[in-house]
Amino acid sequence: MLNSTQPLSILVLHGPNLNLLGQREPGIYGSLTLAEINRLLEEEAFKLQAKVFSVQSNHEGILVDTIHGALGEYQGILINAGAYTHTSVALRDAIAAVNLPTVEVHLSNIYRREDFRHHSYIAPVVIGQISGFGVPSYLLGLQALVNHLRKDER
Repeated sequence: MLNSTQPLSILVLHGPNLNLLGQREPGIYGSLTLAEINRLLEEEAFKLQAKVFSVQSNHEGILVDTIHGALGEYQGILINAGAYTHTSVALRDAIAAVNLPTVEVHLSNIYRREDFRHHSYIAPVVIGQISGFGVPSYLLGLQALVNHLRKDER
């Protein structure tokens, strides 16, 4: 049971190429930078009595190690695995292994894009997925995750 007076700790993982947000294909991914998205997540987390800790890596192993390290440190994970969504069994297995409530988010609607983006290895091991709303996908994902974590307190 979580103590509602203590902020939740949420790990936010950003996968490959997300460090280029703001300059990378703004027609698809928007014009905000990753730093701006992280700031918005921090503001939203504060409203939700939570704290977010963001990590971005272009390296699959670093993301896997970070997920492993989340056990005992965070109550949940918000992840945009980028292209690893469609290729990484290792990320899927890491999320399943730590068994922390996890929400998958994407800026673009992956189901309206190239066929190879329609499959997520991560989706079967997360509590939910939000895609296609741009930056609000992250904020909606955070809200859903916090709501899920707090439901045990009611």
